[in-house]
Parts: sequence; structure tokens; C-alpha cells
Amino acid sequence: MHSITLADLRNSASFFDIDDIVSIVNGRKKEEIGYFVPKSLKEEFEKFTLELEHKRKIAKLKRVAEADRLDPIGEGAINDGLE
Repeated sequence: MHSITLADLRNSASFFDIDDIVSIVNGRKKEEIGYFVPKSLKEEFEKFTLELEHKRKIAKLKRVAEADRLDPIGEGAINDGLE
């Protein structure tokens, strides 16, 4: 993986020749800003992001299902705090 600075983005002729994922770094603060994914890797990257999104949704649904399982109140009922 290549690492470039924001200043390198101004020299777009050499930047767009890269066929690998690039880490974009703020040169002054030396902190990572993000990534650039070239067109050649677009399909693979989109599959990867869809898979991540699917895993996050499944994890949320599992949390909801677990909370529902632990909830002693029946569906459609309202808990008013009286026992």
C-alpha cells in the first residue's frame, strides 16, 4: 500500500497512475485522513464494504433478538412499573 500526502494529490498525473490502494496522510500533522481505492479494485472493494455492512446489520439484529428474548413483557404490552 502506498502512502501519499495531500500535496501529492495536486500532482494528479502521477497520482492516478497508481493501481493499488493508497493511504492519504496529512503531511503537516502526520495523521491518516483516509484511503483512495482505484477503479481497478472498485468491484472487490464494493463487495468488501457490502460484506461489512451485512455483518454489522446481523450483529444489530442479534442484539435486538437477545434483548427481545430477555424482555419479560409480552409483545404489544406496555410495562407501567406495577407488579
